[in-house]
Amino acid sequence: MHTLLVTLLVIVSIALIAIVLLQSGRNAGLSGAITGGAEQLFGKQKARGLDAVFQRITVVLAVLFFVLTIAVTYAQL
Repeated sequence: MHTLLVTLLVIVSIALIAIVLLQSGRNAGLSGAITGGAEQLFGKQKARGLDAVFQRITVVLAVLFFVLTIAVTYAQL
């Protein structure tokens, strides 16, 4: 059981890293660094198309990562 959970955790971790790297950057160079990204935080821009899909996949993989990490900890005991 522990081996299965660790294997799933590694697969989800690699998928999460890949999905985050595939997402497009939101800051526009130096101007994004100066404003600190507040425009995207408080703006009403919604992700469309592929960015929206990547956001949903990222959320699902992050939840799976945390659940699997807790499960591996309890399985180890």
